[in-house]
Order: sequence, then C-alpha cells, then structure tokens
Amino acid sequence: MNTVETWVIIILLGVGTFVLRFSFLGMIGGRPMPEWVLRHLRYTPVAVLPALVAPAVMWPAATGGEPDAARLLAAFATVAIGLATRNALWSIVGGAATLYGALWLLG
Repeated sequence: MNTVETWVIIILLGVGTFVLRFSFLGMIGGRPMPEWVLRHLRYTPVAVLPALVAPAVMWPAATGGEPDAARLLAAFATVAIGLATRNALWSIVGGAATLYGALWLLG
C-alpha cells in the first residue's frame, strides 16, 4: 500500500466511526431514551470488561496461548473479590496482586 491509500483508509474509517456514533448520540440528542434501552445499556460495562479480559486469561500470549494456573487463579480471585465487595477497584487490585503473587510462587 502506498501513502495515499493508507490515508484514504484512515479518513474513511474516521468518517465511518463518526457516522456510527452520531447516529446514536446526535440524532437522539436531548430526548429521553426509552426505559428498555436504558435497561440494556446498564449491562454494557459488565459485558465489555470480561470480553476484554477473557482472551488474556484463557489464551495468554506470555504462555504461548496455553492457560496457566496463575492467570486462572487471578481471574477467580478477581471474581470472588468483586462479588464479596461489590467494588470494581478492589476487585482489580486484588486480582492483580493475586496474579503477581501466583506468578512469583509458581514461576
């Protein structure tokens, strides 16, 4: 690919992203959204975070794509701390501490 093709692709992707976001945010504007939409939007963060983390737990690049005990233990600790405390920050900190501790212990 040459420079012109690269810039055309970047510009088209930027326009496409803007159109997608504007269609949802710009056209609705200040109008209240229906209750069923708000109900579904509540679950978006809950669905996005596990979708981002699951591949790193099940197929980590550090182990060549094979699951290992340290990452599985950290994932379980994160979920347990999150359920016990209902606090995302403590859950993340506890999971990270478990991961580093397990990596140190298990090698």
